[in-house]
Amino acid sequence: MSLSIPTLGAGTFRLKGEDAYNSVKMALEAGYRHIDTAQIYGNEKEVGQAIADSGIAREELYVTTKIWMDKLGKASFIPSLDESLKDLQLEQVDLLLIHWPLKDDAVPMEEYLQELKHAQDTGLARHIGVSNFTVVQMQQAIAILGEDVLYTNQVEVHPYLQNRQVVDFCQQHRLIVTGYMPFAYGDVLKDGSIKHIAEKHQSTPAQVVLAWMAKSGFVTIPSSTKKANIESNLGYVDVMLTDEDMETIAHLDRGHRLANPDFAPDWD
Repeated sequence: MSLSIPTLGAGTFRLKGEDAYNSVKMALEAGYRHIDTAQIYGNEKEVGQAIADSGIAREELYVTTKIWMDKLGKASFIPSLDESLKDLQLEQVDLLLIHWPLKDDAVPMEEYLQELKHAQDTGLARHIGVSNFTVVQMQQAIAILGEDVLYTNQVEVHPYLQNRQVVDFCQQHRLIVTGYMPFAYGDVLKDGSIKHIAEKHQSTPAQVVLAWMAKSGFVTIPSSTKKANIESNLGYVDVMLTDEDMETIAHLDRGHRLANPDFAPDWD
Protein backbone atom coordinates (compact mmCIF):
# COMPACT_ATOMS: atom_id res chain seq x y z
CA MET A 1 0.00 0.00 0.00
CA SER A 2 1.60 3.29 -1.02
CA LEU A 3 1.33 5.85 1.75
CA SER A 4 -0.58 8.85 0.49
CA ILE A 5 -1.09 10.17 4.02
CA PRO A 6 1.67 12.53 5.22
CA THR A 7 3.59 11.02 8.14
CA LEU A 8 3.24 14.12 10.31
CA GLY A 9 -0.14 15.77 10.65
CA ALA A 10 -1.53 18.62 12.73
CA GLY A 11 -3.96 17.31 15.33
CA THR A 12 -6.75 19.52 16.68
CA PHE A 13 -7.99 17.53 19.70
CA ARG A 14 -8.99 19.87 22.58
CA LEU A 15 -8.55 22.99 20.41
CA LYS A 16 -11.58 25.27 20.34
CA GLY A 17 -12.57 28.40 18.42
CA GLU A 18 -9.74 30.76 17.66
CA ASP A 19 -7.14 28.33 19.02
CA ALA A 20 -8.22 25.71 16.49
CA TYR A 21 -8.23 28.23 13.64
CA ASN A 22 -4.81 29.65 14.54
CA SER A 23 -3.21 26.27 15.11
CA VAL A 24 -4.30 24.97 11.69
CA LYS A 25 -3.36 28.26 10.03
CA MET A 26 0.14 28.17 11.57
CA ALA A 27 0.57 24.49 10.69
CA LEU A 28 -0.36 25.07 7.05
CA GLU A 29 1.95 28.10 6.87
CA ALA A 30 4.79 26.02 8.37
CA GLY A 31 4.34 23.37 5.68
CA TYR A 32 2.01 20.75 7.18
CA ARG A 33 -0.37 19.28 4.63
CA HIS A 34 -2.22 16.79 6.84
CA ILE A 35 -4.93 18.06 9.22
CA ASP A 36 -6.87 15.86 11.65
CA THR A 37 -10.19 16.79 13.25
CA ALA A 38 -13.41 15.10 14.41
CA GLN A 39 -17.07 15.87 14.91
CA ILE A 40 -16.78 15.69 18.69
CA TYR A 41 -13.94 18.25 18.78
CA GLY A 42 -16.48 20.92 17.86
CA ASN A 43 -13.95 22.72 15.67
CA GLU A 44 -14.65 21.56 12.11
CA LYS A 45 -15.89 25.06 11.14
CA GLU A 46 -12.67 26.71 12.35
CA VAL A 47 -10.52 24.02 10.76
CA GLY A 48 -12.42 24.45 7.49
CA GLN A 49 -12.03 28.22 7.60
CA ALA A 50 -8.28 27.98 8.22
CA ILE A 51 -7.96 25.59 5.27
CA ALA A 52 -10.03 27.88 3.04
CA ASP A 53 -8.04 30.96 4.09
CA SER A 54 -4.71 29.22 3.45
CA GLY A 55 -5.23 29.30 -0.30
CA ILE A 56 -3.48 25.92 -0.57
CA ALA A 57 -4.73 23.79 -3.46
CA ARG A 58 -7.17 21.10 -2.28
CA GLU A 59 -5.19 18.26 -3.86
CA GLU A 60 -2.16 19.16 -1.75
CA LEU A 61 -4.05 18.62 1.50
CA TYR A 62 -4.94 15.50 3.46
CA VAL A 63 -7.91 16.11 5.76
CA THR A 64 -9.28 13.58 8.26
CA THR A 65 -12.47 13.71 10.30
CA LYS A 66 -14.27 11.16 12.46
CA ILE A 67 -17.91 10.19 12.98
CA TRP A 68 -19.00 10.39 16.61
CA MET A 69 -20.76 7.55 18.41
CA ASP A 70 -24.24 9.09 18.39
CA LYS A 71 -24.15 9.41 14.59
CA LEU A 72 -23.27 5.82 13.67
CA GLY A 73 -26.80 4.64 12.83
CA LYS A 74 -27.91 4.43 9.21
CA ALA A 75 -30.33 7.36 9.60
CA SER A 76 -27.73 9.82 10.89
CA PHE A 77 -24.36 8.64 9.56
CA ILE A 78 -24.29 10.24 6.09
CA PRO A 79 -26.31 13.35 7.12
CA SER A 80 -23.75 13.97 9.90
CA LEU A 81 -20.92 13.58 7.37
CA ASP A 82 -22.66 16.05 5.04
CA GLU A 83 -22.75 18.49 7.96
CA SER A 84 -19.03 17.94 8.63
CA LEU A 85 -18.19 18.51 4.97
CA LYS A 86 -20.22 21.71 4.99
CA ASP A 87 -18.36 22.93 8.08
CA LEU A 88 -15.01 21.94 6.58
CA GLN A 89 -15.99 23.62 3.28
CA LEU A 90 -14.97 20.44 1.45
CA GLU A 91 -16.70 18.11 -0.98
CA GLN A 92 -14.70 15.12 0.25
CA VAL A 93 -12.47 14.23 3.19
CA ASP A 94 -9.31 12.28 2.46
CA LEU A 95 -9.90 10.00 5.43
CA LEU A 96 -13.08 9.24 7.36
CA LEU A 97 -12.87 7.30 10.61
CA ILE A 98 -15.22 5.65 13.06
CA HIS A 99 -14.06 7.54 16.16
CA TRP A 100 -14.79 4.82 18.75
CA PRO A 101 -16.27 1.36 18.44
CA LEU A 102 -19.55 0.92 20.31
CA LYS A 103 -19.41 -1.24 23.39
CA ASP A 104 -23.09 -2.04 23.56
CA ASP A 105 -23.95 -2.87 19.94
CA ALA A 106 -26.71 -0.21 20.00
CA VAL A 107 -25.77 0.06 16.35
CA PRO A 108 -24.26 -3.17 15.02
CA MET A 109 -20.72 -2.81 13.67
CA GLU A 110 -21.91 -4.20 10.35
CA GLU A 111 -24.36 -1.29 10.00
CA TYR A 112 -21.92 1.51 10.69
CA LEU A 113 -19.09 -0.03 8.69
CA GLN A 114 -21.42 -0.40 5.70
CA GLU A 115 -22.28 3.30 6.07
CA LEU A 116 -18.57 4.09 6.23
CA LYS A 117 -18.01 2.11 3.03
CA HIS A 118 -21.00 3.86 1.45
CA ALA A 119 -19.34 7.22 2.20
CA GLN A 120 -16.29 6.03 0.29
CA ASP A 121 -18.27 4.51 -2.58
CA THR A 122 -20.19 7.76 -3.10
CA GLY A 123 -17.02 9.88 -3.08
CA LEU A 124 -17.56 11.62 0.26
CA ALA A 125 -14.36 10.03 1.62
CA ARG A 126 -11.26 8.99 -0.28
CA HIS A 127 -9.99 6.57 2.37
CA ILE A 128 -11.83 5.03 5.32
CA GLY A 129 -10.63 3.64 8.61
CA VAL A 130 -11.24 3.17 12.30
CA SER A 131 -9.97 4.59 15.56
CA ASN A 132 -9.53 3.01 18.99
CA PHE A 133 -10.28 -0.48 17.69
CA THR A 134 -8.82 -3.49 19.49
CA VAL A 135 -7.42 -6.54 17.69
CA VAL A 136 -10.73 -8.39 18.09
CA GLN A 137 -12.65 -5.41 16.71
CA MET A 138 -10.28 -5.07 13.75
CA GLN A 139 -10.78 -8.77 13.05
CA GLN A 140 -14.55 -8.21 13.06
CA ALA A 141 -14.22 -5.16 10.83
CA ILE A 142 -12.06 -7.00 8.29
CA ALA A 143 -14.53 -9.91 8.33
CA ILE A 144 -17.30 -7.41 7.46
CA LEU A 145 -15.52 -5.32 4.83
CA GLY A 146 -12.74 -7.60 3.60
CA GLU A 147 -8.97 -7.10 3.58
CA ASP A 148 -7.39 -3.86 2.34
CA VAL A 149 -10.57 -1.77 2.63
CA LEU A 150 -9.72 -0.03 5.91
CA TYR A 151 -6.74 2.29 5.58
CA THR A 152 -5.75 3.00 9.19
CA ASN A 153 -6.48 2.41 12.85
CA GLN A 154 -5.87 5.59 14.82
CA VAL A 155 -4.84 4.67 18.35
CA GLU A 156 -2.88 6.10 21.25
CA VAL A 157 0.81 5.41 20.67
CA HIS A 158 3.84 6.98 22.31
CA PRO A 159 7.05 5.68 23.93
CA TYR A 160 5.19 5.01 27.19
CA LEU A 161 2.35 3.10 25.45
CA GLN A 162 3.66 1.21 22.45
CA ASN A 163 0.48 -0.80 21.91
CA ARG A 164 2.39 -3.69 20.34
CA GLN A 165 -0.43 -6.20 19.85
CA VAL A 166 -2.52 -3.66 17.95
CA VAL A 167 0.51 -2.44 15.98
CA ASP A 168 1.55 -5.99 15.02
CA PHE A 169 -1.96 -6.84 13.87
CA CYS A 170 -2.21 -3.64 11.81
CA GLN A 171 1.13 -4.30 10.16
CA GLN A 172 0.18 -7.88 9.33
CA HIS A 173 -3.03 -6.64 7.68
CA ARG A 174 -1.57 -3.61 5.86
CA LEU A 175 -3.40 -1.12 8.06
CA ILE A 176 -1.49 2.08 8.72
CA VAL A 177 -1.07 2.86 12.41
CA THR A 178 -1.86 6.51 13.14
CA GLY A 179 -0.61 7.26 16.63
CA TYR A 180 -2.31 10.04 18.56
CA MET A 181 -0.98 11.88 21.64
CA PRO A 182 2.64 11.02 20.68
CA PHE A 183 4.02 13.09 23.57
CA ALA A 184 1.56 11.71 26.16
CA TYR A 185 0.54 15.29 27.10
CA GLY A 186 4.23 16.12 27.49
CA ASP A 187 5.07 13.24 29.87
CA VAL A 188 7.56 11.58 27.50
CA LEU A 189 9.24 14.90 26.67
CA LYS A 190 10.50 15.00 30.26
CA ASP A 191 11.90 11.46 30.10
CA GLY A 192 15.63 11.27 30.85
CA SER A 193 16.35 8.76 28.08
CA ILE A 194 14.49 10.84 25.48
CA LYS A 195 16.31 13.98 26.63
CA HIS A 196 19.65 12.19 26.43
CA ILE A 197 18.96 11.03 22.85
CA ALA A 198 17.87 14.57 21.96
CA GLU A 199 21.12 16.04 23.31
CA LYS A 200 23.13 13.49 21.37
CA HIS A 201 21.38 14.44 18.11
CA GLN A 202 21.26 18.18 18.95
CA SER A 203 17.51 18.05 18.58
CA THR A 204 14.45 18.52 20.78
CA PRO A 205 12.80 15.69 22.75
CA ALA A 206 9.69 16.20 20.56
CA GLN A 207 11.73 15.72 17.39
CA VAL A 208 13.17 12.50 18.85
CA VAL A 209 9.68 11.13 19.60
CA LEU A 210 8.42 12.06 16.11
CA ALA A 211 11.52 10.50 14.51
CA TRP A 212 10.84 7.32 16.52
CA MET A 213 7.21 7.31 15.36
CA ALA A 214 8.26 7.73 11.71
CA LYS A 215 11.01 5.11 11.89
CA SER A 216 8.49 2.71 13.48
CA GLY A 217 6.25 3.23 10.42
CA PHE A 218 3.58 5.27 12.20
CA VAL A 219 1.71 8.36 11.07
CA THR A 220 1.23 10.81 13.94
CA ILE A 221 -0.81 13.93 14.70
CA PRO A 222 0.47 16.04 17.59
CA SER A 223 -1.43 19.22 18.35
CA SER A 224 0.02 22.53 19.45
CA THR A 225 -1.01 26.16 19.73
CA LYS A 226 2.59 27.39 19.78
CA LYS A 227 4.09 28.46 16.46
CA ALA A 228 7.64 27.60 17.58
CA ASN A 229 6.64 24.01 18.44
CA ILE A 230 4.59 23.55 15.28
CA GLU A 231 7.57 24.64 13.17
CA SER A 232 10.21 22.84 15.22
CA ASN A 233 8.32 19.51 15.08
CA LEU A 234 8.88 19.39 11.30
CA GLY A 235 12.62 19.09 12.02
CA TYR A 236 12.13 15.45 13.07
CA VAL A 237 13.10 14.44 9.52
CA ASP A 238 16.70 15.47 10.25
CA VAL A 239 16.98 13.23 13.32
CA MET A 240 18.59 9.93 12.32
CA LEU A 241 17.96 7.58 15.22
CA THR A 242 20.40 4.69 15.62
CA ASP A 243 19.40 1.10 16.36
CA GLU A 244 20.62 1.73 19.90
CA ASP A 245 18.31 4.77 20.21
CA MET A 246 15.37 2.68 18.97
CA GLU A 247 16.24 -0.06 21.46
CA THR A 248 16.39 2.48 24.32
CA ILE A 249 12.96 3.85 23.41
CA ALA A 250 11.53 0.33 23.06
CA HIS A 251 12.31 -0.21 26.73
CA LEU A 252 10.31 2.84 27.83
CA ASP A 253 6.95 1.10 27.26
CA ARG A 254 5.00 1.03 30.51
CA GLY A 255 1.36 0.76 29.48
CA HIS A 256 0.81 4.44 30.33
CA ARG A 257 -2.61 4.93 28.71
CA LEU A 258 -4.18 8.39 28.84
CA ALA A 259 -7.22 8.11 26.55
CA ASN A 260 -9.41 5.74 28.51
CA PRO A 261 -12.98 7.05 28.78
CA ASP A 262 -15.73 4.93 30.32
CA PHE A 263 -16.96 3.99 26.83
CA ALA A 264 -13.54 2.64 25.77
CA PRO A 265 -13.29 -0.97 24.62
CA ASP A 266 -11.50 -3.67 26.63
CA TRP A 267 -7.97 -2.82 25.53
CA ASP A 268 -5.42 -5.39 24.38
